[in-house]
Amino acid sequence: MKNLVIVESPAKAKTIEGFLGKDFTVKSSFGHIRDLPSKQLSVDVENNYAPDYVIPKDKENVVKELRKLSKSAETVWLASDEDREGEAISWHLQEALGLTAEKTKRIVFHEITKSAILNAVENPRSINVDLVNAQQARRVLDRLVGYELSPVLWKKVKPNLSAGRVQSVAVRLIVEREREIEDFNAVSSFRVLAYFTVNGTEFRAELSKRFDDLKEAKAFLEKCNGADFSVSDLQKKPAKRTPAAPFTTSTLQQEASRKLGFSVSRTMRVAQDLYEQGKITYMRTDSVNLSDLALNTAKEEIGKLYGEEYSKTRKYSSKSKGAQEAHEAIRPTYMSVQKVDGDAAQKRLYDLIWKRTIASQMADAELERTTVTVGVSTSDLNFTAQGEVIKFDGFLKVYLEGTDDENEEQKGMLPDLSVGQQLKATKIEGIERFSLPPARYTEASLVRKLEELGIGRPSTYAPTISTIIARNYVVKESREGVERKYGYLALVDGAISEEVKTEIAGAEKSKLFPTDIGKVVTDFLVENFGEILNYNFTAQVEKEFDEIAEGQKEWTSMIDSFYKPFHETTVDTEKNSKKATGERLLGVDPDSGRNVYARLGRFGPMVQIGEADNEEKPKFSSLRAGQSMDDVTLEEALDLFKLPREIGEFEGEKLVIGVGKYGPYVRHNKSFVSIGDEDPLSITKETAIELIKQKREEAHKMIINEFQDGEEVIQVKIGRYGPYIAKGRNNYRIPKDVEANSLSLEDCKEIIEKQGDRPKRVSKRAKK
Repeated sequence: MKNLVIVESPAKAKTIEGFLGKDFTVKSSFGHIRDLPSKQLSVDVENNYAPDYVIPKDKENVVKELRKLSKSAETVWLASDEDREGEAISWHLQEALGLTAEKTKRIVFHEITKSAILNAVENPRSINVDLVNAQQARRVLDRLVGYELSPVLWKKVKPNLSAGRVQSVAVRLIVEREREIEDFNAVSSFRVLAYFTVNGTEFRAELSKRFDDLKEAKAFLEKCNGADFSVSDLQKKPAKRTPAAPFTTSTLQQEASRKLGFSVSRTMRVAQDLYEQGKITYMRTDSVNLSDLALNTAKEEIGKLYGEEYSKTRKYSSKSKGAQEAHEAIRPTYMSVQKVDGDAAQKRLYDLIWKRTIASQMADAELERTTVTVGVSTSDLNFTAQGEVIKFDGFLKVYLEGTDDENEEQKGMLPDLSVGQQLKATKIEGIERFSLPPARYTEASLVRKLEELGIGRPSTYAPTISTIIARNYVVKESREGVERKYGYLALVDGAISEEVKTEIAGAEKSKLFPTDIGKVVTDFLVENFGEILNYNFTAQVEKEFDEIAEGQKEWTSMIDSFYKPFHETTVDTEKNSKKATGERLLGVDPDSGRNVYARLGRFGPMVQIGEADNEEKPKFSSLRAGQSMDDVTLEEALDLFKLPREIGEFEGEKLVIGVGKYGPYVRHNKSFVSIGDEDPLSITKETAIELIKQKREEAHKMIINEFQDGEEVIQVKIGRYGPYIAKGRNNYRIPKDVEANSLSLEDCKEIIEKQGDRPKRVSKRAKK
């Protein structure tokens, strides 16, 4: 073999193989081939923080094959991604495969096109050790933080918790926003709107003042009854709208969330697919720059599709602090390709990227903005209306950037008006409106906030959000609003009507909410590890990673200056801090006279009657789904102690309703059946029996065959991960080359015997 090219992914390998000749063999490393083992620290803090990298079991065969191929190749080309993570992958490959500098060449490209690949091959370089060290610094620092903080959380908060340098800061943002919302007191005022009709066109104008209460609003409407209305001022001004810059990782994540409803991780998965298929440029970038080739081809495409007057070449420069390597923005590899093949998600995301890129090279939209002031003969107050007319659509022909402001009103067109013109009001209304609390974060707005603060980099946003959701510090969900009453006045045909209307307020769609565990952990970390959770400090660490990448700072000294004081704080906190439970006194249990608390326990949020130091042991009950330690009431807490409760019998055995670690259940004989969304305090015997029967049917469908072996039953079953043998409480894997349907009792016994006393347990917990 003359040339071996190693890339990260099979999809990328397949695309690149088509561009290189028969002298090149392209293979995939399937991502990182070495990492720090998960079960131990693997960083030698006594020996200059030397990391102990290992090859994971699932990569051993990959490394074995690559070693074999690399030995027979004349030249090995390391073609992993061009960012720090990609550079580290190349370095690990060089180390693990034992490659010499003489036969190894590093190539990078930010798009997978034939010209880009051939250009990279003509211009190889050596591995950039500074980029590798920046990645190592992040990996080692995050391992030290997680490995030292997590045991403190297990001891002081709850077992099996974990902490992370960036993740914990992201959770803090969400917790603090939630507290702002909880502390917010809405203030109401009356907004007055007037509706005027001119030559069959209705327009709406708003009074320049809001009234504090219904009485003031009504007094103003009474003044308007019989008043004359006229245009007292009319201003028309030309205006321009400029297109948004091409996509960076963060702006793509935000816009795909707003326009397509994609989660941040889904956006990155789909973008990765498009990149590896050669359809877009590299998707991890904080640059808004476009290459000269891209600018020229965009200009050509705009002229062809829309006309020369729509084209305006623009060069954008990055504003983000510490922008990583000099990448291009995310753009189509070929501007002439408007649509691509693929699944629906790929088509939609590509369409978004194409439109954003093309729009960035188009002319400004030219508008005329009109502001009309309507005077009231009986008052010094005026109504104002704003409208805009598009004189030349420019880039708006293709694309308009989305907004996170859910309450933004679109300005429409106004009829032709002139100063002094008399107007007739068809209706004037006073509507009670309420001030709004700060908005909860969406995935997209959280990414924007992290970027604003300088926390994280393009490659970290998606895994950070995925991690805090997976750890149950944060939940992403939609919540229904609550009914709210508001005052309403209307002046129509000389009569003022007054009524109380209702609306649904506070509805949330796909927002990030902190869990009780997330709040307690955040409070504990802020109190004891304030520097780690400090936004400026976290941003400063990112800057230091950038300095390492630029060769300005030595990575182990940076780690040392961080780790020594951090380690001292960890030791002191573990020794001297109090246990954190987020305890809240709800009131007194009327039956026992003992205090009732909501707090975090070993198995999660719960309520407790009594104290541990009393003679009578305290009673505990887990909170139900949807309940929170911060807002559960005494009455709701006492209801939880009505469980477990008996609701009758079925087949001679009691039916018992309870709430456990995995939610509410019905216990029958020795089996537990989830009752799902049913209320455990009101579920009927009939519903419980139906759920038990449903579970039996599902379990029966899992059984392929069943044998009686003396007093024991052996079953061949189909599970989530394929067929297996069940005997008693033990499960045994069926070899891949054995047909489960054809197994006899003797075959089953032979498989059980071969696997011996240590069968592979296929437990639900293990699968999770």
